[in-house]
Amino acid sequence: MSARALHFALVAALGFAAAAPAAERIELAWPTPHPAWAEGKSPTEFLQHAGSGDPTSGAFGGVRDGGARFHEGIDIRAFARDRRGEPTDSVFAAMAGVVRHLAPTPSSGYGRYIVIEHPEQTPAVYTLYGHLARIAPGLAEGATVTRGQPIGTLGHSSGGYMIPADRAHLHFEIGLMVTRDFPAWYARHQSGTRNDHGAWNGKNLMGIDALEFFNLWRARRVNTLQDYFSKMETAVRVRVAASRTPDFVTRYPSLLTKPLPLGLVAGWEIRFNWTGLPFAWTPLTGLEAVGLSPGAPQFVEVNSDLLRRERSRSLAVQRRGGWVAGKDLEPVLQQLFNR
Repeated sequence: MSARALHFALVAALGFAAAAPAAERIELAWPTPHPAWAEGKSPTEFLQHAGSGDPTSGAFGGVRDGGARFHEGIDIRAFARDRRGEPTDSVFAAMAGVVRHLAPTPSSGYGRYIVIEHPEQTPAVYTLYGHLARIAPGLAEGATVTRGQPIGTLGHSSGGYMIPADRAHLHFEIGLMVTRDFPAWYARHQSGTRNDHGAWNGKNLMGIDALEFFNLWRARRVNTLQDYFSKMETAVRVRVAASRTPDFVTRYPSLLTKPLPLGLVAGWEIRFNWTGLPFAWTPLTGLEAVGLSPGAPQFVEVNSDLLRRERSRSLAVQRRGGWVAGKDLEPVLQQLFNR
């Protein structure tokens, strides 16, 4: 298929996806047997602290080192233990999906972990289950799982060190993959270190606040993941010149603010939330992209108050009277646009 034919195929496919009717309310399963969330109790009843004694350090966001260090998931503490003090909790798939990655050897900060993609959801998020003691027998990459299906056992595994047994927990994430081309980006920018996890490396996975999403869903303030993404607050909005459609857009077409134009796209206007997740994409025509540089984003909007509050992430830095990408936004832009 020629490049032009491919473009028009994408226009048809993505335009249809952007205009699709709203999905029905999704079904969720809490990923561990701990009953506190289902009972409506405070998160301090089920979040596992990271050594400080403060359960909020197991929440999502800038919750560690006095707010300076970012945590991309939630840590749900063990509920049941055996006589040796080892956790016995099963871990459950939060939604129906497809197993995309199994890490049976603890070779990263996630320890022993599983990634499930959820193609039936809009957008097709992943869920990640980290620090497992074991993976369920017979579970394999490519296997389909049902909502609530046991996929492993909660533990305290981690690469390079062992989390103390009394702090055993499930690290749980919901999020989006930045790019399928991650191994090539990693080879260019992380030379000298191994990537044992392909595109499912944590540097390529961007989480949302899973507890916030579960709480909003329970309160019926959102019914779908798309509802949740549509309510995100813009931290920065940038414009970038680009002649190709990032594979992020082809995988998550519901994040388009309008269908692709019939002509070739000359650039993109992208809204990022405070963590650096690109949650809204607007294609730009050639006229709209005049003056944009492929290598440097043009900042259209910067929510300085939000960025000051959320100091565990650096998205925009003032330099010579203007804004440039911060240390947490620049790698995302590199991955999105294959730089």
